Amino acid sequence: MIDSHGFRHNVGIILSNEEGKLLWARRIGQNAWQFPQGGIMERETPLQAMYRELEEELGLEADHVNVMGQTRSWLHYRLPQRFIRTDRKPVCIGQKQVWFLLRMVADESHFQLDRSVKPEFDGWRWVSYWYPVKTVVWFKRKVYQRALAEFAPLLAADRDNGGVAQVQHVGSDASQKA
Repeated sequence: MIDSHGFRHNVGIILSNEEGKLLWARRIGQNAWQFPQGGIMERETPLQAMYRELEEELGLEADHVNVMGQTRSWLHYRLPQRFIRTDRKPVCIGQKQVWFLLRMVADESHFQLDRSVKPEFDGWRWVSYWYPVKTVVWFKRKVYQRALAEFAPLLAADRDNGGVAQVQHVGSDASQKA
């Protein structure tokens, strides 16, 4: 779904483990790493899209994670001009994303990167909290920085509570249907 400004509605997933490390996934056949993300379908809420993407991209189900929070508002990034496909209508100039912070509560054996017909990732690893900001493709860095800055207090509170995640839903337009 692309809005009237040219931004595709999307969700981003930041998955943490009990040590506060984050899941960093390698795009299939590339040396490009990122957080899982995916488009929001028509009549789908961001939360529903997040669970669908979690299963499609990582093979994880709702009971494998705790939702710790979501961004207060949509975060946007623009695609570099060379990636904009002007031959498709409507033209997509970038992503409009709601980000979710999740905590893994199941064993890592539940990861299945080949769960969908067209897998997104062929590898993953746990990385330190701010590592993704330094290594993600340059045009996504500000969005990653904003999402991680917003979630840092939630993850710190979760670790202080011994890993008992508190769901943090923020009343905003980001929690509404796309």
